[in-house]
Amino acid sequence: MTITGEFFAFMGLALVAIIGGVLLLNLTKVVHMVVALIFTFISIAGVFVLLSAEFVAGVQVLIYGGSITIIMLFGIMLTRHDDADEPSTGKWRKILVFLGIVGFAMALYIGIYDFNIPQVATDLHVDNTMKIGEALFSKWVIPFELTSVLLLVSLVGAIVLAKKDNKGADKE
Repeated sequence: MTITGEFFAFMGLALVAIIGGVLLLNLTKVVHMVVALIFTFISIAGVFVLLSAEFVAGVQVLIYGGSITIIMLFGIMLTRHDDADEPSTGKWRKILVFLGIVGFAMALYIGIYDFNIPQVATDLHVDNTMKIGEALFSKWVIPFELTSVLLLVSLVGAIVLAKKDNKGADKE
């Protein structure tokens, strides 16, 4: 293993992604959770940049870092939710979860450590944005449009459900 700048950049981005995921699970305020999620999304976009997938990194920032996060915030603001304090978990459960995480990390490390991937000369990073655009708007145009319609329908459905819930709250 060679220690390079790419290695340090990957480790830094991976650390930010892991910390963002852990904070997302452990924070109690929803807005703070969304900020942790944004940090995770942006660090994953940085990993895509390291892999010479600039288009995918841009899409990661625009779609996940921006749009999906805003939709999540709107969904949270439009729905009613009661703040019920959940009982804290016991010490033994936290220890078992930590041991499970360490065991999973060790299994991944053992599985990946001696995994040989032969290096093949490719030109995947040359004009990758143009290749993706050509494929997206020629071969995959119908699934692309269906996905946009599905997202629009889900947003309208969330608004309708939120409005229906508010009408029931006004009658009480």
